[in-house]
Amino acid sequence: MSDLTTAARPYGRAAFEVACAHQEQERWTDMLAFMVAVAGDPVMRALLDSPALSKQQAAELFISVCKEQVDERGENFIRLLAENDRIRLLPEIEALYRRYRDEAERTVNAEVVSASDVDDAQLAHIREALKLRLGKEVHLVSRIDPALIGGAVIHAGDLVIDGSVRGRLDKLSTALAH
Repeated sequence: MSDLTTAARPYGRAAFEVACAHQEQERWTDMLAFMVAVAGDPVMRALLDSPALSKQQAAELFISVCKEQVDERGENFIRLLAENDRIRLLPEIEALYRRYRDEAERTVNAEVVSASDVDDAQLAHIREALKLRLGKEVHLVSRIDPALIGGAVIHAGDLVIDGSVRGRLDKLSTALAH
């Protein structure tokens, strides 16, 4: 686990707890996504890194840019992050928040990466199989990667199921090398 994730954990947990306490999980998901986009802007990053700005000024600058997208609790969260020099952790905070939310709602985001197009019926079958295996509601997306040659790779949280021809060839190559 990275040091950034460790440092971000209490802030991700706090954001999730505030969102739950006010029943604003979707609102916080949107606010954090917007904050991440603002923090990732190169101009904003340069301004926030400027030693000419105090922590309070950095917070107020950030809030002024986010004003239409964050509420009072979001503003207070930004002030807390700025005070503790943690604005740069927003991507990790958002990822942790999403993980906490998914766990609480018993959902998992999954992706099917296939060598060719997967039709809706196949996706529905994969979604149901994952739902049974994981005991969670599954939000499934798919994309094509011709480098897989054939088959598919499924990512669902920490679970990876590699049924690709490329994966089988890599396993065979490794076995032959030893």
